[in-house]
Amino acid sequence: MHRLFVPPAALQLPIVVISDEAFHHLSVLRLRIGDEILLLDGCGHLARVILRQLSRSTAQAEVLERWQERESLLPLRLIQGLPKGEKFEWLLEKGVELGVSAFTPVITARSQMRGEKTARWQRIIQEAARQSRRPLLPTLQELQPLATALAATTETLRLMLWEEESTPLNSVLPSEAPASCALLVGPEGGFSAAEADAAVMAGFIPVSLGKRILRTETAGMAVAAVLQNRYGDFGTAGLVD
Repeated sequence: MHRLFVPPAALQLPIVVISDEAFHHLSVLRLRIGDEILLLDGCGHLARVILRQLSRSTAQAEVLERWQERESLLPLRLIQGLPKGEKFEWLLEKGVELGVSAFTPVITARSQMRGEKTARWQRIIQEAARQSRRPLLPTLQELQPLATALAATTETLRLMLWEEESTPLNSVLPSEAPASCALLVGPEGGFSAAEADAAVMAGFIPVSLGKRILRTETAGMAVAAVLQNRYGDFGTAGLVD
């Protein structure tokens, strides 16, 4: 069944008005009156609806069934030093697929600034969540200095990928699943020594992935997959699309 995200307030009504981005997807799918679809509000609430009315810019759907779903077993935040070009967009898409629940792009000494694209980044997150059938939309924080992100970190397990003076990832992972995890990844060129020291002072553990040096867009995704396999939902039934 096709899935579309709508604003939370819209999903509370017995007749849901579908507009804007959701209506665009509905039009692309060439759905008709009488077709059933699944609507999500991004907060875990879902509704099976039937299309009752179509116009040029909106559609109306009647709610047939409502329920709520939970998210990944491991709340995972990716704090990512802004990389070059469009790499962050790729990171958003793949991070959503791998169960990242929050993204915090940060400015570091070696970041390549090209301007914030919040609206586009939000659309990428929403489309990736729709495709990967996630019931919750991951959050996207505003682009901010690394120091600001470090000061605001509250996750219980804090890992920093750093090739200098680091210990193997497996040696620092606890046997019991942490309540939450923050993963800190630098841009191309990694973190400066001063930035790494600041992260350690903020409770982050420097870890490495062995002898190979991974690109910034690969490293975070590799560790996200490891954490999902060890603590998250990779062990549950799922689909490959």
